[in-house]
This record gives sequence, C-alpha cells and structure tokens, in this order.
Amino acid sequence: MIIKIVLSIAIGYLIGSAVAAIMVSKLFFKEDVRDKGSGNSGATNAARVYGLGFGVLTFVIDFAKGVLACWLGSLIAGRAGMAFAGLACMIGHCWPVYFGFRGGKGVSVGAAFALMADWRVFAIGIGVFIVIVLLTKRVSPGSVLGAFAVGVTCVIFPPELAFKIIGPIAALLVIIKHRENIKRILNGTEPAFSPGRKTGGGV
Repeated sequence: MIIKIVLSIAIGYLIGSAVAAIMVSKLFFKEDVRDKGSGNSGATNAARVYGLGFGVLTFVIDFAKGVLACWLGSLIAGRAGMAFAGLACMIGHCWPVYFGFRGGKGVSVGAAFALMADWRVFAIGIGVFIVIVLLTKRVSPGSVLGAFAVGVTCVIFPPELAFKIIGPIAALLVIIKHRENIKRILNGTEPAFSPGRKTGGGV
C-alpha cells in the first residue's frame, strides 16, 4: 500500500506541475505570466493581465488537472490515493518542477480536491468564496476563507481518515501561499479585482 501511495503522490505532483497560466501565456502570448501583474501564475493574475476569458481558461485547465490527479490516485490506491494525489497536485501547482518551482497558490486545484473529497465540501467552500468575493470585490479573502471552510468541512463530511487529515493540510497550504495577501488585507492595501491587461500587484 505504501508503494501505491508514493506512486499516487508522484503522479499527482507531476500533473500539478503543468501550470496552465504559464503554459498558455507562453503559447499564445510568447511571454511568461509570472513576469506580469502580481507575478503569480494563478487564474486571478491571468485574468488581470490577459483578460477574464484567459483567467477562466486557466482555472478550468488547472481544475481539470486536479480532478485527473485525484481520479488516477483513486485507481492506484483508492480514496487514500485520491487524497494524497490531490494534495501532491496542489504542491506541484505551487512549486512546479517544470517551471523552476515558481507556481500558483493552489486555489484552482484545491477546488478540484474539495469536489473529489465530497460534494458538500465543494459546495460550502465555493459558496463561501463567492459570498466573500462579492462582498469585498477582492479574490484573495474569498480564497483564504473558502480554503478555511474546505479544511473544516473535510473533517466533518468525508468518512475517510485520509481526507480528514489531508483536507486541513491542503487548506493550510492555500492560506500560507496567501500570506502576503493577508498582510495587505490587514493593512487595507489589497487591490480590488479588475480583469483586463494590468500590471499592478494583487493575487
């Protein structure tokens, strides 16, 4: 079983390292999204730099790779493999081996992890995210609080011990990756989200 878990982790990490925003920006714009905007390779910065459509595209691709990693993990080692592969995919997205270990903040892949854990975890996490974003006009507080909600509900809903342990770890990963955003939120300097070709900081 240990070998199967290790294999699930390896596959999840390699899939996660294929960061959509970096690949698509290089393919369509002949530049690296990490050199623009906030320097992050997540869907929010992609939307801010290249437009909402590009941001949605990168989110969909990264979400899909999270689902794929979890599904392959489940084929290898059941629900435990799914949980480990999902977390590894998030780690790969944040620190991608293909792109110098400079990636995103794990939100898109984390959403896929939540869905695969339990639909109720996903629904509550997305619900919190949407409400906070609508109230604040900022994505980062929605991401942080949505991740916190996922971490809490992973302890409540999925019956498997693997998700009860790994879910909060995955949520903590997203929160830690947003530590600079949290500082700006507390200082009142976190910029509002505005899609389009921008060069300012943010998520």
